[in-house]
Amino acid sequence: MTDNHDRGLQFDLATLFGRRRALTLLGGAGLTLVACAPSTTTATSTTTAGSTTADGSPLEVIPEETAGPYPGDGSNGPNALTQSGIVRSDIRSSFGSSTRTAEGVQLTIDLTVQNDDGKPFAGAAVYLWHCDINGDYSMYSDRVKDENFLRGVQEADSSGKLKFVSVFPGAYSGRWPHIHFEVYPSLAEATKAGNKITTSQLALPESTCKEVYGTTGYTQSVRNMSRTSLQQDMVFRDGTDHQMATMSGDVGSGYTASLTFAVEG
Repeated sequence: MTDNHDRGLQFDLATLFGRRRALTLLGGAGLTLVACAPSTTTATSTTTAGSTTADGSPLEVIPEETAGPYPGDGSNGPNALTQSGIVRSDIRSSFGSSTRTAEGVQLTIDLTVQNDDGKPFAGAAVYLWHCDINGDYSMYSDRVKDENFLRGVQEADSSGKLKFVSVFPGAYSGRWPHIHFEVYPSLAEATKAGNKITTSQLALPESTCKEVYGTTGYTQSVRNMSRTSLQQDMVFRDGTDHQMATMSGDVGSGYTASLTFAVEG
């Protein structure tokens, strides 16, 4: 793993712990429970289609997480959001001056965005990004600094649904395999890098990761993933009830990762 990712992990830790301390100070034990402790429902009941948990109540708001050191939203260096071409469903290739395509097993990411009352958040915009097969982030990491692949924005339809076509991200040192995203109140706000509603991360299940990482190109991901766990991961160790994707598909035809989540309306 490169020094870049080592510095990134330290950055994430500082941001995450700062947030967690703030939650404790502002909300006391009650707020900390909502933001950090696992709920009594299962991951399946909160990540499959539908607007309620197993007991019929609206989903809890998805936890706020660090954007990490490679957001590409203008908050830490380059800004992909204001570039022409960022609004797209297929994010496998770069746009603009480069047309290079990221390698890896195909992954479709189906998201459903809801308000905290359980109703679809029609018109919400999601900016999504993740690392490539080598654990590198476009626009930042040396090998792909001139690329902007694996980044894109989509607008939710009347049912709060949107979709990205990508490749399965690799595992890099210190982190569980994941996907970053930011939610904006509208497409206009997203494409001007305006005020976002929340920043969070999607976790990928261990069984699927092991299947993918057994294929060509993911060798280093096998080693990196063996050195961490969900319980050790700085983002997911407090629970993944609202962030673990439900998976379907296979290595040959590609996978689909689905997540239904709520944000403050």
